[in-house]
Amino acid sequence: MRRELRMAAVALAGVALTLSAAGCGGKKTTTSNTGGDAKKSLKVGMAYDIGGRGDQSFNDAAAKGLDKVKTDLNIKTEELSAKTGEPDTDKEARLKLLASSGYNPVIGVGFSYTAAVLKISKDFPNTKFLVVDADQCKVAGANVTGACFSEEQGSFLVGAAAALKSTTGKIGFIGGVNVPLIHKFEAGYAAGAKAAKPGIKILPAKYLTQPPNFDGFKNPALGTEAAKGQLDAGADVIYQAAGGAGIGVIKTVGAAKKLAIGVDSDQYNQPAVADVKDYILTSMVKGVDVAVFDFVKAVSDGTAAAGTKQYDLSNDGVGYSTSGGKIDDIKSKLDALKADIVSGKIKVPTS
Repeated sequence: MRRELRMAAVALAGVALTLSAAGCGGKKTTTSNTGGDAKKSLKVGMAYDIGGRGDQSFNDAAAKGLDKVKTDLNIKTEELSAKTGEPDTDKEARLKLLASSGYNPVIGVGFSYTAAVLKISKDFPNTKFLVVDADQCKVAGANVTGACFSEEQGSFLVGAAAALKSTTGKIGFIGGVNVPLIHKFEAGYAAGAKAAKPGIKILPAKYLTQPPNFDGFKNPALGTEAAKGQLDAGADVIYQAAGGAGIGVIKTVGAAKKLAIGVDSDQYNQPAVADVKDYILTSMVKGVDVAVFDFVKAVSDGTAAAGTKQYDLSNDGVGYSTSGGKIDDIKSKLDALKADIVSGKIKVPTS
């Protein structure tokens, strides 16, 4: 099977998209199948966004869900990763390789996989597909599911935390790539900060790259430079929504003994920033792991539904972390804001 997959990769993409860690940047992970007949028939294929497993942010959140699939459901898995600057045809070939090799369901991690999933899913009507962070929360097809997140709601709460904890009265935001998805983070953050402290000054947002350059989700050096600029402008709390590039932001802010806010995963617990974790105020967490596991479990049970599924504050699909104890004294205020959002009393902007 291994040899056949490699040969199929060349035929499909014209490039060496092999199912191996060395060839694709994805880590090969499998388990034996000892469960029921339905589980025996499943093999899960995961296609990561730029940075892949090990980015200690968005992709790692998806990897956490896949690890739970292997542990709890005992289902075989395969992982591949995108490369910086690759064309959409490479994403299509990666998905096609997984589907044609018998992986079902197939998961594309990141909004950049949306178009590729919608295209390839038509050629494999019996394969279930999931897009995590579906672009504009829009998917189509009887075999396609989109996991969508209300990032603006979680960002509202960490924005409130930033304003309440700032001593200079100035806070900052750094986005990885200037795309609509990251605008949701910025909009929620600014709204939450102003709700908690109307007089707070929010520095102009800094986006690391413009599409089609997606290095802003991968290159920590870009995050480092952006963080220096906002620190020089007086910000003492900076929220980053920049994937792997955000590691540079956190380390730079921590080195300056100011406060950083993580994203997607609880970054306080991640090895890459262990030396500055005491300067991580909180993280805006997304239940990407939950979305991945829920989808595979539904496919396994025969209950997977096409269309979009929304993860927000009402179902704890987004939220904030409390590791480190730095927001313990304001948690009641944040939870009150959360309740107002869930009830509809507060409408959080998305742009």
